[in-house]
Amino acid sequence: MRKDPVERRNEILDAADELFSIKGYDGTSTSDILEKVGIARGTLYHHFKSKENIMDALIERYGLRLLGAAKAIAADKRLPVDERIIRTVMSMKISGGSSQEIMEHIHKPQNALMHQKIQKLIINGLTPIMAGIIIEGVEQGLFETPYPYQCTEMLVTYANIVFDDDLVDMTNEERDVRMQAFIFNAERMLGVKSGSLMHIIQMFGHQPDGVND
Repeated sequence: MRKDPVERRNEILDAADELFSIKGYDGTSTSDILEKVGIARGTLYHHFKSKENIMDALIERYGLRLLGAAKAIAADKRLPVDERIIRTVMSMKISGGSSQEIMEHIHKPQNALMHQKIQKLIINGLTPIMAGIIIEGVEQGLFETPYPYQCTEMLVTYANIVFDDDLVDMTNEERDVRMQAFIFNAERMLGVKSGSLMHIIQMFGHQPDGVND
C-alpha cells in the first residue's frame, strides 16, 4: 500500500526507535526494521541509505525535542537575561517524561554511537542558543568578555562531557567540587563578580560551600 512519503518515513523511524530501545543500535538489523514496518528493502532504501542514516534522522528528531524548549525560552525577550540563562539550562536538565526516556535509551552501552552523536548535537545546538543570550548580557553590561561565543562553547562542552555519568567516573563529592570549579571559572570567563553565579549550583541540587538549607 502506498503511503505519503513523510508518513512512511516517520513509520520507519518509529519502528527503528522502538527496536533500538529493545535490542540496541548494534543489535538491530535493517531486516528487523523491514519486518517491523512490513515493507520491502527497496522502500526502506528509498527513504534511508543505511541504518546509520536512520539513526542520524532519529538524532535529528531527538534534537528538535531537546532543543525546541531552549530556543523558545532564549527568544523570549520579556524575560531578563539572567532568568533566560537559568531557564534555558533547566530546559536541558532531563528530569522526566519523553526526554528522560530518550536519554536513558541513548545511554545504554549498545547505543554508544547514538550517545556520541547526541552529544555532538547538544554541543552544536545549545552553544549558539546560549551564546545569543550571553551576547545580550554583554551588550547590557552584565557580562564582560570579548569572546562570548567561544566562552559559551567551552562551558557547554565541559558541562556536556564532564557531567556525563558515562564518560567521567566520579563520586557525589567529586561532582560537587567540579560543579563549584565550573561556576568559579564561568564567572571569570564571563567577567562577573566572584560568587555571583554560585546560586546556579542549587538548580542542580547542590549546595556551595558555606550554604545551608
